[in-house]
Amino acid sequence: MSTTSPPVRIVILGAGIAGLPAAYDLHERLGTRASITVVGGRPYFQFVPSNPWVAVGWRERGDITLNPAEVLSAKGMQYRAELATHIDAEAGRLTLSDGSTLDYDHLIIATGPKLAFDEVPGAGPAAHGGGGHTHSVCTVDHAEAFWADYQRFLQDPGPVVIGAMPGASCFGPAYEFAFILDADLRKRKLRHKVPISFVTSEPYIGHMGLGGVGDSKSMLESELRGHDIKWVCNAKTTRVEAGLLHTTELDDLGQPKREHALAFKLAMMLPAFKGVDAVAAVPGLCNPRGFVLIDEHQRSKAYRNIWSAGVCVAIPPVEATPVPTGAPKTGYMIETMVSAIVENLAADLEGRPATARATWNAICLADMGDTGAAFVALPQIPPRNVNWFKKGKWVHLAKIGFEKYFLRKMRKGSAEPLFEKYVLKSLGIVRLQTPSQP
Repeated sequence: MSTTSPPVRIVILGAGIAGLPAAYDLHERLGTRASITVVGGRPYFQFVPSNPWVAVGWRERGDITLNPAEVLSAKGMQYRAELATHIDAEAGRLTLSDGSTLDYDHLIIATGPKLAFDEVPGAGPAAHGGGGHTHSVCTVDHAEAFWADYQRFLQDPGPVVIGAMPGASCFGPAYEFAFILDADLRKRKLRHKVPISFVTSEPYIGHMGLGGVGDSKSMLESELRGHDIKWVCNAKTTRVEAGLLHTTELDDLGQPKREHALAFKLAMMLPAFKGVDAVAAVPGLCNPRGFVLIDEHQRSKAYRNIWSAGVCVAIPPVEATPVPTGAPKTGYMIETMVSAIVENLAADLEGRPATARATWNAICLADMGDTGAAFVALPQIPPRNVNWFKKGKWVHLAKIGFEKYFLRKMRKGSAEPLFEKYVLKSLGIVRLQTPSQP
């Protein structure tokens, strides 16, 4: 008489750009061998790269969101629109915000970040845990809040401040938003009434938390000049008041060089990131910022049945900078992490050692309104085999195309169609390192 083993219980904490593809990939790879539950803190998936467009009215919420419960249930998986309030890593159990518990055999942490608005007094939208004086485009709710204020702003324009706070790691959306806002104001014939200042913790324009990519410094400086956008680098923003941002510009040795008090009618400042509370509280799981410490196979260094991918993973800064900056986790880099987890978790279930390692290759498409900038860093962390930065109308069109393509994948429950594998592979861009690679 044969016996059938019960399916392994896999819980994915987070339903974003890492969590949802991980569910689709694991379902395709493991089939009925796994019972997969995705725990997300909200009843929708949002395509975060499109939030800058929502903030200026070029997209609406419905254009960039979908209901993950419908897609997952159609494939035999479960979705819980709850937050995890506690993780008992020894017992393999989550406590959710509705008071229920969820047991797991393997846990994949893909939560994304906690937005650390509280680290700069007065920063962040009041309705979303901030001080109330600056906006963000980190979530679709934040983008909609900017759009609401922007419509009033258009009736009585004034100065705008855009940039990134100390400790920020995701600088691309700040540049992108500055150029998108510039383009929208020009279309409305209002640009001449809106001085724009770009305030960033980067040591120089185009650093991007990566030590620069290709000729990013000179190209982005040229673009900012061409769009009449002034900038302050090495900016240690200390507090924000209603209509006034205070920042100390440091020199290359980290000493105060100049104080700035920048007036604004609207401000969008990206915050630093931290790990979410429930994850950060697990003993031995995270670094002091609450990011998950992993080995080269995306597995927790403290718990063999916990894996992690995405912004919530601990990656050291590329280099020390006068004002702290972090290393960004770009979309394709996150996808490579997910692929490694799927391969290694499957190997673990089959009694084989984990061997897959993500390439951490970075591909970024940044829209600039009617043109765009793209960079490829292979791998993202230097030294690199490929290192280039280019701009052109094609990037703007590619960003639109990628938005539609990725959302279609998520709505269909497809992790990676064959053509994506072969198109990117033809460009020398792969998700996993081969065994011969160091």
